[in-house]
Amino acid sequence: MSRLGSVQRKMPCVFVTEVKAEPSAKREHQPFKVLATETLSEKALDADVYNAIATEKVDGTCCYVTNYKAFLWNMEEDFKPVPECWIPAKEIEQQNGKPVPDENGHIPGWVPVEKNSKQYCWHSSVVNYEFGIALVLRHDPDEPGLLEICAVPLSELLEQTLELIGTNINGNPYGLGSKKSPLHFLIPHGAFPVRNLPTLKHNDLLSWFEDCREGKIEGIVWHCGDGCLIKVHRHHLGLCWPLPDTYMNSKPVIVNMNLNKYDCAFDNECLFNQFLKKDKQKFDRLKDIMLDV
Repeated sequence: MSRLGSVQRKMPCVFVTEVKAEPSAKREHQPFKVLATETLSEKALDADVYNAIATEKVDGTCCYVTNYKAFLWNMEEDFKPVPECWIPAKEIEQQNGKPVPDENGHIPGWVPVEKNSKQYCWHSSVVNYEFGIALVLRHDPDEPGLLEICAVPLSELLEQTLELIGTNINGNPYGLGSKKSPLHFLIPHGAFPVRNLPTLKHNDLLSWFEDCREGKIEGIVWHCGDGCLIKVHRHHLGLCWPLPDTYMNSKPVIVNMNLNKYDCAFDNECLFNQFLKKDKQKFDRLKDIMLDV
Protein backbone atom coordinates (compact mmCIF):
# COMPACT_ATOMS: atom_id res chain seq x y z
CA MET A 1 0.00 0.00 0.00
CA SER A 2 1.47 3.34 -1.04
CA ARG A 3 2.15 5.76 1.80
CA LEU A 4 1.97 9.53 1.98
CA GLY A 5 2.32 11.86 4.96
CA SER A 6 1.43 10.71 8.46
CA VAL A 7 -0.70 13.00 10.64
CA GLN A 8 1.44 13.65 13.70
CA ARG A 9 0.52 17.30 14.38
CA LYS A 10 -2.33 19.72 13.74
CA MET A 11 -2.44 20.67 10.07
CA PRO A 12 -2.32 24.38 9.20
CA CYS A 13 -4.66 25.92 6.63
CA VAL A 14 -3.27 26.58 3.15
CA PHE A 15 -4.50 30.19 3.48
CA VAL A 16 -3.91 32.78 6.18
CA THR A 17 -6.98 32.60 8.42
CA GLU A 18 -8.95 35.24 10.30
CA VAL A 19 -11.48 35.03 13.12
CA LYS A 20 -14.94 36.52 12.68
CA ALA A 21 -17.42 37.08 15.50
CA GLU A 22 -20.16 34.94 13.94
CA PRO A 23 -21.59 31.61 15.19
CA SER A 24 -19.59 28.66 13.90
CA ALA A 25 -21.22 26.30 11.40
CA LYS A 26 -18.69 23.62 12.36
CA ARG A 27 -18.93 23.57 16.15
CA GLU A 28 -22.14 24.06 18.08
CA HIS A 29 -22.04 26.83 20.71
CA GLN A 30 -18.81 28.29 19.27
CA PRO A 31 -19.45 32.05 18.90
CA PHE A 32 -16.83 32.63 16.19
CA LYS A 33 -15.75 31.38 12.75
CA VAL A 34 -12.24 30.74 11.47
CA LEU A 35 -12.26 31.73 7.78
CA ALA A 36 -9.63 31.71 5.06
CA THR A 37 -8.39 34.94 3.55
CA GLU A 38 -7.21 35.13 -0.08
CA THR A 39 -3.53 35.01 0.98
CA LEU A 40 -1.56 31.77 0.89
CA SER A 41 0.14 31.05 4.21
CA GLU A 42 3.90 31.23 4.63
CA LYS A 43 3.90 27.62 5.84
CA ALA A 44 2.22 26.48 2.63
CA LEU A 45 4.66 28.42 0.47
CA ASP A 46 7.70 27.23 2.44
CA ALA A 47 6.51 23.63 2.00
CA ASP A 48 6.18 24.14 -1.79
CA VAL A 49 2.45 23.42 -1.77
CA TYR A 50 2.27 24.12 -5.53
CA ASN A 51 4.10 20.85 -6.13
CA ALA A 52 2.36 18.85 -3.40
CA ILE A 53 0.05 15.85 -3.82
CA ALA A 54 -3.57 16.84 -3.14
CA THR A 55 -5.80 14.26 -1.43
CA GLU A 56 -9.30 14.18 0.01
CA LYS A 57 -9.68 15.20 3.66
CA VAL A 58 -11.91 12.50 5.14
CA ASP A 59 -14.30 13.29 8.00
CA GLY A 60 -13.67 10.83 10.82
CA THR A 61 -11.40 10.36 13.81
CA CYS A 62 -7.64 9.98 13.47
CA CYS A 63 -5.94 6.66 14.33
CA TYR A 64 -2.30 5.57 14.41
CA VAL A 65 -0.93 2.04 13.94
CA THR A 66 2.24 1.34 15.93
CA ASN A 67 3.79 -1.17 18.27
CA TYR A 68 2.44 -0.24 21.71
CA LYS A 69 4.44 0.14 24.90
CA ALA A 70 2.92 1.48 28.10
CA PHE A 71 3.90 5.10 28.65
CA LEU A 72 3.26 7.25 31.72
CA TRP A 73 3.35 11.05 31.39
CA ASN A 74 3.46 13.52 34.26
CA MET A 75 1.52 16.44 32.78
CA GLU A 76 1.94 19.96 34.09
CA GLU A 77 -1.00 21.61 35.81
CA ASP A 78 -1.52 23.93 32.85
CA PHE A 79 -2.53 21.07 30.57
CA LYS A 80 -5.79 19.21 30.33
CA PRO A 81 -5.61 15.86 32.15
CA VAL A 82 -5.03 12.92 29.80
CA PRO A 83 -5.33 9.13 30.17
CA GLU A 84 -2.30 7.59 31.83
CA CYS A 85 -1.25 5.75 28.66
CA TRP A 86 -1.40 8.87 26.46
CA ILE A 87 1.69 9.51 24.35
CA PRO A 88 2.45 12.69 22.37
CA ALA A 89 2.38 12.65 18.57
CA LYS A 90 5.79 12.17 16.96
CA GLU A 91 6.23 15.68 15.57
CA ILE A 92 5.36 17.51 18.79
CA GLU A 93 8.20 19.70 20.01
CA GLN A 94 9.63 18.75 23.39
CA GLN A 95 11.60 20.75 25.91
CA ASN A 96 13.43 19.01 28.74
CA GLY A 97 11.69 15.80 27.77
CA LYS A 98 8.22 17.32 28.01
CA PRO A 99 5.81 18.13 25.14
CA VAL A 100 5.02 21.79 24.56
CA PRO A 101 1.96 23.25 22.82
CA ASP A 102 2.09 24.37 19.20
CA GLU A 103 1.30 27.95 18.16
CA ASN A 104 -2.42 27.23 18.63
CA GLY A 105 -2.06 25.70 22.08
CA HIS A 106 -2.51 22.08 20.94
CA ILE A 107 -0.58 19.00 22.03
CA PRO A 108 -1.92 16.16 19.81
CA GLY A 109 -1.28 12.65 21.06
CA TRP A 110 -2.45 9.05 21.06
CA VAL A 111 -4.28 6.73 23.44
CA PRO A 112 -3.90 2.96 22.84
CA VAL A 113 -7.05 1.05 21.94
CA GLU A 114 -7.12 -2.18 23.90
CA LYS A 115 -9.00 -5.26 22.76
CA ASN A 116 -12.60 -5.30 24.07
CA SER A 117 -12.37 -1.62 25.05
CA LYS A 118 -15.91 -0.31 25.62
CA GLN A 119 -14.85 3.32 25.37
CA TYR A 120 -13.26 2.74 21.96
CA CYS A 121 -15.50 -0.08 20.76
CA TRP A 122 -15.90 1.38 17.25
CA HIS A 123 -12.13 1.58 16.86
CA SER A 124 -11.86 -2.05 18.02
CA SER A 125 -14.58 -3.16 15.61
CA VAL A 126 -12.30 -2.56 12.59
CA VAL A 127 -9.30 -4.44 14.04
CA ASN A 128 -8.89 -8.16 14.68
CA TYR A 129 -6.10 -8.42 17.25
CA GLU A 130 -5.81 -12.20 17.06
CA PHE A 131 -5.08 -12.29 13.33
CA GLY A 132 -3.46 -8.84 13.14
CA ILE A 133 -5.71 -7.41 10.42
CA ALA A 134 -7.70 -4.21 9.91
CA LEU A 135 -10.81 -3.46 7.88
CA VAL A 136 -9.77 -0.84 5.31
CA LEU A 137 -11.55 1.22 2.67
CA ARG A 138 -9.35 2.28 -0.27
CA HIS A 139 -9.27 2.43 -4.06
CA ASP A 140 -9.27 -0.92 -5.86
CA PRO A 141 -5.66 -1.36 -7.09
CA ASP A 142 -6.81 -2.63 -10.50
CA GLU A 143 -9.69 -0.21 -11.08
CA PRO A 144 -9.10 3.34 -9.75
CA GLY A 145 -12.75 4.40 -10.05
CA LEU A 146 -13.82 1.56 -7.77
CA LEU A 147 -13.60 1.55 -3.97
CA GLU A 148 -12.52 -1.60 -2.18
CA ILE A 149 -13.33 -2.93 1.29
CA CYS A 150 -10.59 -5.33 2.35
CA ALA A 151 -8.73 -6.86 5.27
CA VAL A 152 -5.17 -5.50 5.47
CA PRO A 153 -2.41 -6.87 7.74
CA LEU A 154 -1.54 -4.42 10.50
CA SER A 155 2.11 -4.97 9.59
CA GLU A 156 1.43 -3.16 6.29
CA LEU A 157 -0.06 -0.21 8.17
CA LEU A 158 2.67 0.13 10.79
CA GLU A 159 3.55 3.75 11.59
CA GLN A 160 0.76 5.03 9.35
CA THR A 161 -2.14 7.20 10.44
CA LEU A 162 -5.66 6.48 9.24
CA GLU A 163 -9.13 7.95 9.56
CA LEU A 164 -11.92 5.95 11.21
CA ILE A 165 -15.30 6.69 9.61
CA GLY A 166 -18.72 5.20 10.08
CA THR A 167 -22.10 5.08 11.75
CA ASN A 168 -21.02 6.31 15.17
CA ILE A 169 -18.22 8.70 14.18
CA ASN A 170 -18.68 12.50 13.83
CA GLY A 171 -22.40 12.27 13.13
CA ASN A 172 -21.88 9.81 10.25
CA PRO A 173 -21.46 12.33 7.39
CA TYR A 174 -21.21 9.53 4.81
CA GLY A 175 -24.47 7.85 5.86
CA LEU A 176 -22.93 4.45 6.59
CA GLY A 177 -24.81 1.57 8.21
CA SER A 178 -27.58 1.98 10.76
CA LYS A 179 -28.12 2.02 14.52
CA LYS A 180 -29.02 -1.68 14.46
CA SER A 181 -26.19 -2.56 12.13
CA PRO A 182 -23.32 -0.06 12.53
CA LEU A 183 -20.63 0.05 9.88
CA HIS A 184 -17.08 1.40 10.22
CA PHE A 185 -13.86 1.45 8.17
CA LEU A 186 -10.30 2.73 8.37
CA ILE A 187 -9.04 4.92 5.50
CA PRO A 188 -5.26 5.50 5.22
CA HIS A 189 -4.44 9.20 5.08
CA GLY A 190 -3.75 10.21 1.50
CA ALA A 191 -5.67 7.23 0.08
CA PHE A 192 -7.94 9.33 -2.15
CA PRO A 193 -6.06 11.66 -4.53
CA VAL A 194 -7.96 14.75 -5.67
CA ARG A 195 -8.24 15.05 -9.45
CA ASN A 196 -8.90 18.14 -11.58
CA LEU A 197 -7.98 20.56 -8.81
CA PRO A 198 -8.05 24.26 -9.82
CA THR A 199 -5.31 26.80 -9.20
CA LEU A 200 -4.45 27.61 -5.60
CA LYS A 201 -6.60 30.72 -5.44
CA HIS A 202 -9.36 31.36 -2.93
CA ASN A 203 -12.16 32.00 -5.44
CA ASP A 204 -11.13 29.13 -7.73
CA LEU A 205 -11.16 26.65 -4.83
CA LEU A 206 -14.48 28.06 -3.64
CA SER A 207 -16.03 27.49 -7.07
CA TRP A 208 -14.52 24.01 -7.28
CA PHE A 209 -16.04 22.98 -3.93
CA GLU A 210 -19.42 24.43 -4.89
CA ASP A 211 -19.76 23.35 -8.52
CA CYS A 212 -17.66 20.25 -9.19
CA ARG A 213 -18.66 16.67 -8.46
CA GLU A 214 -15.16 16.00 -7.11
CA GLY A 215 -15.59 18.96 -4.74
CA LYS A 216 -18.29 17.26 -2.66
CA ILE A 217 -15.73 16.45 0.02
CA GLU A 218 -14.93 17.76 3.50
CA GLY A 219 -11.67 19.35 2.43
CA ILE A 220 -8.26 18.91 0.84
CA VAL A 221 -4.93 17.86 2.35
CA TRP A 222 -1.73 18.65 0.46
CA HIS A 223 1.14 16.23 1.10
CA CYS A 224 4.28 18.30 0.54
CA GLY A 225 7.71 17.05 -0.42
CA ASP A 226 9.21 17.91 2.98
CA GLY A 227 6.59 15.82 4.79
CA CYS A 228 4.50 18.84 5.78
CA LEU A 229 0.71 18.49 5.55
CA ILE A 230 -1.40 21.54 4.62
CA LYS A 231 -5.20 21.58 4.57
CA VAL A 232 -8.29 23.53 3.68
CA HIS A 233 -11.74 22.70 5.06
CA ARG A 234 -15.03 23.69 3.47
CA HIS A 235 -15.73 25.73 6.61
CA HIS A 236 -12.59 27.78 5.95
CA LEU A 237 -14.35 28.97 2.79
CA GLY A 238 -17.70 29.56 4.48
CA LEU A 239 -19.23 26.42 2.92
CA CYS A 240 -21.45 23.83 4.55
CA TRP A 241 -20.46 20.35 5.68
CA PRO A 242 -21.74 17.64 5.80
CA LEU A 243 -23.51 17.38 2.45
CA PRO A 244 -26.50 15.23 1.43
CA ASP A 245 -24.46 13.56 -1.33
CA THR A 246 -20.70 13.22 -0.95
CA TYR A 247 -18.18 12.38 -3.66
CA MET A 248 -17.18 9.27 -1.72
CA ASN A 249 -20.75 8.01 -2.03
CA SER A 250 -20.79 8.50 -5.79
CA LYS A 251 -18.40 5.60 -6.41
CA PRO A 252 -19.13 1.87 -6.66
CA VAL A 253 -17.52 -0.37 -4.06
CA ILE A 254 -16.48 -4.04 -4.02
CA VAL A 255 -15.74 -6.35 -1.08
CA ASN A 256 -12.38 -8.16 -1.39
CA MET A 257 -11.59 -9.70 1.97
CA ASN A 258 -8.72 -11.93 0.70
CA LEU A 259 -8.64 -14.06 3.84
CA ASN A 260 -7.77 -17.41 2.23
CA LYS A 261 -4.31 -17.48 3.83
CA TYR A 262 -5.81 -17.06 7.30
CA ASP A 263 -7.42 -19.84 9.26
CA CYS A 264 -9.98 -17.36 10.54
CA ALA A 265 -12.92 -18.19 12.76
CA PHE A 266 -14.58 -14.87 13.49
CA ASP A 267 -17.38 -14.08 15.91
CA ASN A 268 -20.63 -14.21 13.98
CA GLU A 269 -21.55 -10.55 14.57
CA CYS A 270 -18.15 -8.97 13.97
CA LEU A 271 -17.57 -6.82 10.89
CA PHE A 272 -14.98 -9.18 9.45
CA ASN A 273 -17.43 -12.07 9.46
CA GLN A 274 -20.22 -9.89 8.07
CA PHE A 275 -18.08 -8.79 5.14
CA LEU A 276 -16.78 -12.30 4.59
CA LYS A 277 -20.40 -13.22 3.85
CA LYS A 278 -20.46 -10.47 1.21
CA ASP A 279 -17.04 -11.24 -0.27
CA LYS A 280 -16.76 -10.37 -4.01
CA GLN A 281 -20.10 -8.54 -3.96
CA LYS A 282 -20.28 -5.14 -5.64
CA PHE A 283 -22.44 -2.19 -4.56
CA ASP A 284 -23.36 1.02 -6.37
CA ARG A 285 -22.22 3.13 -3.39
CA LEU A 286 -21.20 2.81 0.25
CA LYS A 287 -24.64 3.86 1.47
CA ASP A 288 -26.15 0.76 -0.15
CA ILE A 289 -24.23 -1.66 2.05
CA MET A 290 -26.50 -3.15 4.70
CA LEU A 291 -25.17 -5.88 6.94
CA ASP A 292 -27.17 -8.71 8.47
CA VAL A 293 -28.88 -7.74 11.71
